[in-house]
Amino acid sequence: MTETVRVAVPRKGRPLEAVLERIATVADADELADEISSTLRYEKAITKGETTPDDDVYERLAAYSDITDPEKPEYTLVRDDRDGKPRRIVFDSVTVDVGTPPDDVRVELIGREEPFRALRTHEFGLGFDSADLVLEEVVTLGEAGVESIADVNARIDPRDTDVRVVSGLGDTVYHTLLATPETLPAGADLDREFVADYEGTLCISPRYERLVEAVLGTDAIENVEFTYPDPAIEEEAAIADAGLGVYLTMTGSTARDHGLVVGEDLFPSETVLMENVAEAGTAAETLKSLLAAAELETALRP
Repeated sequence: MTETVRVAVPRKGRPLEAVLERIATVADADELADEISSTLRYEKAITKGETTPDDDVYERLAAYSDITDPEKPEYTLVRDDRDGKPRRIVFDSVTVDVGTPPDDVRVELIGREEPFRALRTHEFGLGFDSADLVLEEVVTLGEAGVESIADVNARIDPRDTDVRVVSGLGDTVYHTLLATPETLPAGADLDREFVADYEGTLCISPRYERLVEAVLGTDAIENVEFTYPDPAIEEEAAIADAGLGVYLTMTGSTARDHGLVVGEDLFPSETVLMENVAEAGTAAETLKSLLAAAELETALRP
């Protein structure tokens, strides 16, 4: 009998799409992944006021979901964070079969607002969420900074949580150092070593303060004063005012538009597969192995 593993996943956005794309590689589920992603992009456009639907939200929800077939996706309603707290249709669950006998497993993808915290509270053995949350919540601070996903598990106190990072999905943007030319001496590299010798203000988003402390290390920020951008202006503009900052960026193009120098990529902000080692059983191990094999096969393709 095929075993079943429950996996916590984000309810919407690029992180969920990255999960669906990875699961599709081992489940022959490209059409299913595309269907879910397209539906949620359409619903996002409605929530943002970019398109007007013919049917109301309840009619659309009924049309999308088929509760009689577990292999069809189900959706649910949440209140969005935008002004007015509009109702938004998001992912709820779907079941897919992965692998071939005897190395097969039935996977229940279950949407959660905070998959990482669902793993921490032992609701799931496996889940996908942002690596940022691990740094923000459970990685211990050290004199040296965390530079990669591989460094993360070594900084997790086993007395604090049973959750460990398994691997990343590659949907990566980076927490990157940015500075004005006036702050950066001629010929100097904008990297961790520069920050270690720097004395002054460092502009960051308030939500990332602990993450930046973990990534740079306590030694490097000893003489740094954190400042936070005014919500009324763009973060790159605030960093230009401060002289130095850390910002989540993919190409750095908008930073350059503000006259900023783009420096070292400090840490990858990507969706990662996580495991609660106290809860994961044989079905979870099977899924991990199948995902790892698919990742290797993709990497070896010419």
